[in-house]
Amino acid sequence: MPGSPERLRVRLARHAVERPERPALADGQRQVRYGDLPAELASRRRRLAQVGARRVALALDNGIEWALWDLALLLEGRVRVPVPAFFTAAQRRHLVAQAGLDAWIGPGGEPFGFTDVGTPGIVTRRVATPPPLHAGTHQITFTSGTSGAPKGVCLGNAAPLTVAESLAEAVAPLAIERHLAMLPLATLLENIGGLYVPLWLGATACLPGVAELGWRGASGFDPHRALATIDAFRPHSLILVPQLLQALVAARPQAPHGLRFVAVGGARVADTLLAQAHSGGWPVFEGYGLSECASVVCLNRPDEPACGVGRPLPHARVRVDPAGEVHVRGATMLGYLGEAAAGDWHASGDLGHWQGRALMLEGRRREVFITAYGRNVDPQWVEGELCAQPAIAQALVHGEALPGNRALLVPAPSALDDRHLAEAVAAANATLPDYARVREWRRSAPFTPANHQLTANGRLHRDAILAAHGDWLCAAPDSMEGESS
Repeated sequence: MPGSPERLRVRLARHAVERPERPALADGQRQVRYGDLPAELASRRRRLAQVGARRVALALDNGIEWALWDLALLLEGRVRVPVPAFFTAAQRRHLVAQAGLDAWIGPGGEPFGFTDVGTPGIVTRRVATPPPLHAGTHQITFTSGTSGAPKGVCLGNAAPLTVAESLAEAVAPLAIERHLAMLPLATLLENIGGLYVPLWLGATACLPGVAELGWRGASGFDPHRALATIDAFRPHSLILVPQLLQALVAARPQAPHGLRFVAVGGARVADTLLAQAHSGGWPVFEGYGLSECASVVCLNRPDEPACGVGRPLPHARVRVDPAGEVHVRGATMLGYLGEAAAGDWHASGDLGHWQGRALMLEGRRREVFITAYGRNVDPQWVEGELCAQPAIAQALVHGEALPGNRALLVPAPSALDDRHLAEAVAAANATLPDYARVREWRRSAPFTPANHQLTANGRLHRDAILAAHGDWLCAAPDSMEGESS
């Protein structure tokens, strides 16, 4: 059956016979060959059975151990719950309680009642009455909510594996042999695209720790460290969010040697950034997806002209309703944890239209604002053009019922002076029509997962940012203090 763990197990067994010496997993210090992978997984499956683990937190850094435990949990049919490193103690406690976790893999489980029972790598706790899950749940992906309380998306094993098979089919012509995971593996997009897809293809999943990838805590990113790691692993493919792509292209306009496919998603990619990347030979392909649909729904293909976010993957059915909202069927969630079961079609909240067979996005239904002059503006479009400027790391744009749009800007670097920021805004405005231009701006501290203002995929939590800065963003023009550019 498509998307079943058994299909993956058979595929891995075939690789073990046909390419036993090829590395399946590598982290720069250690490798696990395809010929050794079945035994490594069997060892971890036995440990899971020994402790009777049923609902398991996976709280490791990127690396071979994360991958082996994730695959063992998948093949054993246990419920796996990746824990984002940026979650606070309160968010982790919420995750443990809401999912009814009885086992924890990785450091940090002791404060939540998990204890060592003598089985290497796993600590456990007794859960007398675990909360109910949607029938068929095997993975719970928690997303950081605007209020700070993570929300659990329940998926069956078939959903992420079906998406993995669709992605593998889409990139098969590129003969990818090495993928470098640039995002945390706790991110569903990288979990599927950076682990399951390479293994399905018989390629090597390169999994160094996040510090080697240039990540500095919850919000910092060092593109030069990231590029050094890219040079060391020489990957054929990467998955990036727009912010990482912008930083890497600014640091090295010419693409690293050997790259064949760079998928970009998580938030809208500015046309200016795409043009900059393509001019330097970066093989960037924009896609679209969401956790509720097991990540990727649409993707531009290597052998087709780029258009919007591409056409749907083979498993997905996409329709646009009369109001312009995108609905998706195929590999969708079972439901949110603690809420009613989901239907066959998922209403995405995204607005779009068709251009031929490709989906063109027009922003989020609840995020598009209407200016005082009655013009609809997708803020992601304007933010993308701002962030395409090397001086601007992040931006939030707001203009609901205002005569001029306002922006919060996170400079890059933080010590950059206002003159350079003003020049960057002017350069971005030159690419935009009058009604979309930024008229007033303010400097801001970074938007991060730690302050609940950014998701792991790089999407802004607008409600949280508006709550923190609404006194300026939403103020009537006559009450403004005049700190515009």
